[in-house]
Amino acid sequence: MNPFLLTFLYYAIAIAIVVVGLVIFEQITRKYKDWDEIKGRNAAVALSIGGKTIGICIILTFSIFHNDTILETVYWGLFGMVLQLVAYVLFELFTRNFSVEEQLKEGNLAVGIVSFSVSVGLAFVIGASIS
Repeated sequence: MNPFLLTFLYYAIAIAIVVVGLVIFEQITRKYKDWDEIKGRNAAVALSIGGKTIGICIILTFSIFHNDTILETVYWGLFGMVLQLVAYVLFELFTRNFSVEEQLKEGNLAVGIVSFSVSVGLAFVIGASIS
């Protein structure tokens, strides 16, 4: 396949998977609306969403490197997105002393940075495991 066309297809797939992931994240976030918080300049929420976006793209990058077909990349991208969702839910569950969602809504940058780091860090682990 023409390398320019292939690059465009991977680009389009990445955008689609990131958009699907962000829509799902928006649905599981119950205490605030992501884009309303960003519009209101909530940097903690922006970091959290940015980490999820970068995380999904890291997973897709590893998938492109390690798979022969666009379809395999889509599967791995979607699977990685689901694992990112699970990581977010586990992050909320493991922080018993406070609610991650409430802290993000309040603009707690420390929680935003940790949320960003969890997403990006686990993306490297997930991506490295793709074969």
